[in-house]
Amino acid sequence: MTALRRYQRLECTGLWREGPGTQRIDVGIAFGEATLVVAELRSGRAVAHWSLPAVVRLNPGSLPALYAPGPDAPETLEIDDLDMIAAITAVRAALDLPAARRTGVRLALWAASLAAVSAAGLFWLPGALVAHTAAVVPEAKRAEIGRALQADAEAAGGPACRGRLALPALARLRGRLPGAETAEIVVLPQGPALAAHLPGRIVVVSRTLIEAEEGPEAAAAAILAELLRAEAADPLEAVLHAAGLVATFTLLTTGDLPAGALAGVGAARLAAPPGPVDLDALGRRLVAAGIPAGPYARRAGLADGTLAGAAGAAALLHDDAWVALQGICDP
Repeated sequence: MTALRRYQRLECTGLWREGPGTQRIDVGIAFGEATLVVAELRSGRAVAHWSLPAVVRLNPGSLPALYAPGPDAPETLEIDDLDMIAAITAVRAALDLPAARRTGVRLALWAASLAAVSAAGLFWLPGALVAHTAAVVPEAKRAEIGRALQADAEAAGGPACRGRLALPALARLRGRLPGAETAEIVVLPQGPALAAHLPGRIVVVSRTLIEAEEGPEAAAAAILAELLRAEAADPLEAVLHAAGLVATFTLLTTGDLPAGALAGVGAARLAAPPGPVDLDALGRRLVAAGIPAGPYARRAGLADGTLAGAAGAAALLHDDAWVALQGICDP
């Protein structure tokens, strides 16, 4: 694929039309791995991912070149950049080679994709790329990323606490909290100061909120606070910002993060100061769950009266369950 070395830039602008009769819009175009990524110039939002082997040119020999993602597809893309036209032609020809000749082609495409990542950053703002990527990642992949971040944190501070008698009590506590039914609650021996959250609705709770408290109220309120923070600001966006533009673009175009992209990110996220939380919304959830505000407010350093909570509510856990939960990190 020495032909690809001629191209100093694998990005350009063009005109994209969703279908017959629709308005054309200005877009930026860049190579993914065997794909064309088409994004709005104004917002940076991706509008199409075209598979290069399926792309057809509708007007051979004419300019601007008119492409479609398939023979019968309604979408069209107009390109007048000669370098991009030549690159599309060269890469499509390479993808049509017999399998025995594709090893060198794959290496060239990999190098071209890296060049495209750098080029894409010029017209697709990193913030828009991160926001779009986070928006399209499915829940299963979010959970996978969250577990990888948890594993990174465990590698730095020790494995999660899983006391046999404590886990049923932790499950009962989770069941008492509105909106936490589908969350995963994790206690780490060296976790955050109070609590933190990871993609995939994983909430990490400090062991001190369990071992050094007289009841589960502080831990329960901390869990609800983290779920509110996760609703207010997508945790995957913060993770992708930390992982970097290349990792984000790779996730968008291939569905997977590069190996090592999350190294150190999980531990750093748990060590970071917590983001803001809507205290009024948190207070309403505490009242709904029957949780007093005092224990969490003291731990979080909140001034008296700034957080509402329940008064005279029934215990979240029976004494024997709370005692069992306090031993969650026992060997």
